[in-house]
Amino acid sequence: MAREKIFTGAPIAAGPPPIAPAIPVKQIIDKDELDEELRPSRLADVVGQRKVVERLEIMLAATRMRTEPLSHILLDGPPGLGKTTLALALAKELDVECQITSGPALAAPKDLLPYLTNASGNSILFIDEIHRLPAAVEEFIYPVMEDFRVDIVLGEGLSARTINMKLKPFTIVGATTRSGMLTAPLRDRFTFREHLEFYEEADLAEIVRRNAIKLRTKIEETSALEIARRSRGTPRKSNNLLRWARDFATVKQKDGLITDDIAKQALAMLEIDDLGLEEQDRKYLRTIVNIFGGGPAGLAAIAHTMNCPPDTLEDEVEPFLLRCGFIQRTPRGRIVTPTGLKHLAAS
Repeated sequence: MAREKIFTGAPIAAGPPPIAPAIPVKQIIDKDELDEELRPSRLADVVGQRKVVERLEIMLAATRMRTEPLSHILLDGPPGLGKTTLALALAKELDVECQITSGPALAAPKDLLPYLTNASGNSILFIDEIHRLPAAVEEFIYPVMEDFRVDIVLGEGLSARTINMKLKPFTIVGATTRSGMLTAPLRDRFTFREHLEFYEEADLAEIVRRNAIKLRTKIEETSALEIARRSRGTPRKSNNLLRWARDFATVKQKDGLITDDIAKQALAMLEIDDLGLEEQDRKYLRTIVNIFGGGPAGLAAIAHTMNCPPDTLEDEVEPFLLRCGFIQRTPRGRIVTPTGLKHLAAS
């Protein structure tokens, strides 16, 4: 099926806001188009996050029985764990339209108006990175979430007047990777909040096997487990590694089969070790050990030594090393743990 363009942001122009065309859920894509055909379209097809899925299924069943809109839902968790997938699956399960936008795209209330006026009854509006909504837009959305009402101010000064526009009841599904940045008034307006956890290796291996079929490639059981082991508990990462392994196997294997040996060669070429650490992660550990004697070392000093921005280390490198127990954050700085030293010596 040919892809069609979708409405991903409101135009910025003078005058009354334009009405955006309705968007069927099948036409909506995520900012990462590479994952589109690999997304499960139904909750029953979602692998992992079973507790979250079970609660969502209860909500869906109750919504169908009462024939009313789904309550507002907030999905939070690290990137790549399936927040967008769950939102699109909810729309598919309810057989309703879904619009998608993001917090940074809504710079002013007028940017949100086309989505609100275009929302059909019981439909879903998915707002990614909702913690990045400007304060003016956040306050504008409060009456929308509570009363399905929009207050529009026309004119300026003494001649200004307010028009109250009623909206059709619909559901806002918000996604955030940093729930702590949400203000309490916005967070409390979501009836349900679900936190997504990192995936187990067995679930990731099943995702790799299923997506290998969708990518029309063959993969051995041990190869799927190998890719899952190095995916840092993230399905998006496993999908990216699967695509690379497929490309590698296409070039190196006549039949394109992703064997265990081919998978290991492909991942070794990316410099990803058995636990999923990349070269930058190991360089971070080596810098603390060789330059700072294992720590403690300040983040700025480490960043200058590595010639890397501090926020890159803090947001991309350190979270996984902390999960593995390879480093500690102390008031005096970062310290490499004995476990980290052992892994660094073995790698």
